[in-house]
Amino acid sequence: MNLSSLLKPRAVKVLSDVTSKKRLMQAIADQAHGLIGLPEGMIFDALQERESLGPTGVGHGVALPHARLSDLTEVHGAFLRLERPIDFDAADRQPVDLVFALFAPADSGVDHLKALALVSRTLRDAALCAKLRANSDPATLHTLLTDHESSQAA
Repeated sequence: MNLSSLLKPRAVKVLSDVTSKKRLMQAIADQAHGLIGLPEGMIFDALQERESLGPTGVGHGVALPHARLSDLTEVHGAFLRLERPIDFDAADRQPVDLVFALFAPADSGVDHLKALALVSRTLRDAALCAKLRANSDPATLHTLLTDHESSQAA
């Protein structure tokens, strides 16, 4: 599993109008609807259900919201960079501006966990996060994320 298989170029966005965690979840559901074709409401509810178990803000301005959806056959990702950080109930109480959402089949088991670990490991790189925060072009953000992975493997 690699980021380029999880994250398609059209799955990367920069958002300037998100003002709350709920609005962010709605934006993620809207974006995911366009990527995976499932109803926005179903995606939003699944994200909210997971979030009710504990916030997915992992710290240092990064959040990894994720959901399992019964109608999927493979893991999909979406990346959003927020122009204005928002409160996300993160463990370190820092506002979030880098969001990598994952959507996995309900019965994905290990693949879902591998995807979460891969994204978490990638976004722990402070230099990469600084580059992501310094760019507003979705194509550049996609390239930074997917090239970072290959440069780490070399």
